Amino acid sequence: MRLVIARCQVDYVGRLTAHLPMAQRLLLIKADGSVSIHSDDRAYKPLNWMSPPCWLIEDPDLWVVQNKAGEKLIITLAEVLHDSKHELGPEPGLVKDGVEADLQKLLAEHVTKLGEGWTLVRREFPTPIGPVDLMCRDAAGVSVAVEIKRRGEIDGVEQLTRYLELLNRDPLLAPVKGVFAAQQIKPQARTLAEDRGIRCVVLDYDELRGVESDEFRLF
Repeated sequence: MRLVIARCQVDYVGRLTAHLPMAQRLLLIKADGSVSIHSDDRAYKPLNWMSPPCWLIEDPDLWVVQNKAGEKLIITLAEVLHDSKHELGPEPGLVKDGVEADLQKLLAEHVTKLGEGWTLVRREFPTPIGPVDLMCRDAAGVSVAVEIKRRGEIDGVEQLTRYLELLNRDPLLAPVKGVFAAQQIKPQARTLAEDRGIRCVVLDYDELRGVESDEFRLF
């Protein structure tokens, strides 16, 4: 993990454009290649970012982060106040809270409620960057990766997008579709998911816990 605090200007050039004027910010460069720009508010959410696979080209006063789609983060540096690297070590993985873990278990047991003729391949399906909650096949035999959250936000959509990018490289699985399932899905997350061809499903936890008949519903 590399931490850089700098006065900088950031411009995103891609499917649309975005501009962050000159200000003091935190730049995070992770071992997976991702680069994100943070301010001193907004909790954990970055102001802008580039997800892997991408690469960083550094000049003294200019950084360019680019992905294979040709999108770019152009970071103009006026002053670097701090620059350090830290080895975080192996990641033991996320321990899901009770609600999220229960949702995963219930959907695994009643996967046909996501679609008639669906079958479960595996819970916690492994990928190089972490496990997908559920790997399924739909009625046509197409692979579907299901990511489950208690609250569906943009970072969850980004997480599922990264899983899908990797899974679709496997000829035994591809094509792999995505389902983003949560008790609540924020409008921005739904818009991003639908733009990427990911289906959104809103879950009623109390109803899922009471499944005893064919009246089980997802809506």
